[in-house]
This record gives sequence, C-alpha cells and structure tokens, in this order.
Amino acid sequence: MADALADAVDRGELRPGERLPPQRTLASRLGFDLTTITKAYDRARRNGLIDTRGRAGSFVVEPARASAPAAHLVDTGMNCPPLAPQGLLQRALAEAFQEAIAGGDTASLQYQRLGGAPEVRAAGAALLGRIGLASAVDQVVVAAGGQNALHAALRAGLRSGDRVACGRFVYPGFIALAQRLSLELVPLPQMTAEALEGACREGPIQALYVVPTNNNPTTETVPAAERAAIAEAARRQDIQIIEDDAYGLLPADRLPPIASFAPERSWYILSTSKIVSPALRVAFTRAPGVSQALRIAADVHETAVMAPPINAAIVAKWLRDGTFDRLVAATRDEAAARQKLARPLLGSSHYASHAQGYHLWLTLPEQVSAAELSRELNAAGIGSVPSDRFAAGKSSLQALRISLGGPIDRAGLCTSLRVLEGHVNGSVQRWDALV
Repeated sequence: MADALADAVDRGELRPGERLPPQRTLASRLGFDLTTITKAYDRARRNGLIDTRGRAGSFVVEPARASAPAAHLVDTGMNCPPLAPQGLLQRALAEAFQEAIAGGDTASLQYQRLGGAPEVRAAGAALLGRIGLASAVDQVVVAAGGQNALHAALRAGLRSGDRVACGRFVYPGFIALAQRLSLELVPLPQMTAEALEGACREGPIQALYVVPTNNNPTTETVPAAERAAIAEAARRQDIQIIEDDAYGLLPADRLPPIASFAPERSWYILSTSKIVSPALRVAFTRAPGVSQALRIAADVHETAVMAPPINAAIVAKWLRDGTFDRLVAATRDEAAARQKLARPLLGSSHYASHAQGYHLWLTLPEQVSAAELSRELNAAGIGSVPSDRFAAGKSSLQALRISLGGPIDRAGLCTSLRVLEGHVNGSVQRWDALV
C-alpha cells in the first residue's frame, strides 16, 4: 500500500498538496482492515511522502520536502517527557540563551564553584521550600542531571556491601549504580512502612531507595499517609532515605516528599530531565546536612565537574520569573492529554498509568514473552522496555514499559498505540494457536 502511494506520486496521479482520503474511507473502499491502512499511511509519512496534519488529514508533501531524507526518531529506551505544543520549550530556550549571551553573562560561560553557582543553589533551595522541604542553600548541590545526583548521593551515604531496600521493579539506572557500588538490593513486596519493617527483621537495612510519585516503571504513587509512615519506620530502624523524585512536580495535586517527614536522614533529588527536558542536565540534590552536601559536591566534581553552567543559570532564571512553572504545567497537560488518547486505543490491554504521567506499565499474559514482544514493538518504532530490565530481584512477571513521551506528536502516538494493541493481541493469539 505504501509503495502504491509512492508510485502514484511518481506518476503524478497524486500531486503535491493533495489531500488523501481519510483512512477509514479508504479502508472501506479497498476492503482492507483499518489497521493496514494506518500502517501504510504511517510508513509513507516516515518515508517523507505524506504529511499528517491532525484532523485536517494527510497530504502529499511538496517535492523539496519529499526529496529530503525523512527524519528518523530513534528510541533510546529512555523515558522522555513529551514536548509541549507550539514549540513552547524551544522558544523559551532560544530566548533564554539569547538573553544570556546578549546580556553579557560571562559567569555562566566559566567553570563554577564546587556545588554550583550560589544563585543557582539558592533558586533550587527556594523550589524545595515551595514543595514542603525546607532547605538551607548550603544543603543543596547542583548536579549534572538526576543520574549524576543519584551516583553522588549513593557514594556519599553508603558503603560497599550495604543493603538497600527498594521496589520490586525500579529505575534501571539505580540498578546499574547499585551493581557498580556493590550494594545489595532488597526488593520490597510493596512500598509501605510495614514491608520495610518486615525486611529489617530479616537483616539490617542501611537505606531505602524510592521513587514516590509515578514510579518508573510501575506508575505507582505512595499516598501521603504512607509517606509519613515510611519516614517514621526509617527513623525507628535508623535507615537513610534516598528519594528520587523525578516525577514529583508533574501531578496537579502534589504530595509532600517523604524527605519532608524525615529531613535529617534523607537525600532528596529533583531533576529537570523528566519534568521539562533531558537536554538541560540540571538536578538539585538536597543532603541531610552541610557536611554531606560537601561530599556530594565533591563527587559531582569528580564524575562530571559540574552541571552545564549556562543551562543551570537558565533554570535558575526560569525559577525566578515563572517560566519553569509554565513549562512544567505544559508538560503536565500534554502528558494528561496523551493518557486520555491511550485509553480507548488500548481498551483490551491491562495496564497501569498515572493521570499526568507519560508512560504505561503494560502487563502481559504469563505465556507471552515481554522480551520478544518488546523486540517486535521496537522494530515497529514503538518505544518499549521489558520488565526484566527493571527487576531488582528474580521475577516471572511479563510486562512492558511503554513511553508516551519523546518527540513523537499526538497523531504519531495514536498510530503507534494502534500498532501496539495489534501486536499484543497478535502475540496472545499466536500462543493460543500453539496450545
């Protein structure tokens, strides 16, 4: 079907700017399944032959555009926030960079002080205070992204052989760091104070790692009352809390950080990567005290030297003038819109999600291999990661994390979700046929 469209363009039967029939109409006219037509249009779009313009439909592109190589969006397996509509982030970045350069801000073009520029640390401390975590400026360190901050916190607070409680499925970057630092992971059946206390009865626990809001990958969120209970359990058992609050600012109704209930034993990380853009590489890390912050600052310097200074200065400016809040709100709204798109398209699939998150946790029948299905989906251009990449211990669960974010637009996302549903149903049907 895609080849036939290309031939029609070459022969001049379809002219530049001409509107193609709606997919449902063409499917009915040709007697094809709608999914087939959807795939054909999507392939033609990826090949640079047609352009999809939302409700307006699909159009043959101009010759200059058709001859240019089609943009290929490579899925990296990372969970990226969706781009806000109307180029909001791109415009904000362009204006901020131009203002920084034209305004003679040479300080952000130089090496920075250990821990980050004072005005950037102050902006980070003010942000933490706004979300309920009072912080002195000297407790806050600017890191080169959340992973850099997490590495620094683990290095500063733990030693080789320490036992760290965590969820059954957790962020793979944390698993990699735990292996590198020779930490023993203790998966909890649920992220609750009761489960944490139970793990302590089986042996001493030195720390708890938790993503309390929209956990990557399971999308679980710890309720406010349970956050307070976890903090109290950590205090009773003398456990450090490493709170990776990557998605904490996305919900419209924010919950208090666990660290706010036990600030004296908490290492709190707030990164801009998952709420604005991973291109910024700026994260704020709050240590339990000033001495621990100095250790974090030293590790950040050792591993990354510093966060990109001009990016850090821009984030601080955005925090002061309100741009940061507008960008986070735009990410939140776009993520919520994509979740609403997913519901009718994945009606027969069993998945968990957060209303303002941009990934899904899709559970599969136990007879379907998540790894094999993930390979099929990735080959079809759908970003998916199998559950074994997130497992902190042994697990037989077959599940996939599906990203709704990244540079793909809503029309492309709808196409991808239809293909996803088809692949999931096809895998189940193939297995049923075998048995």
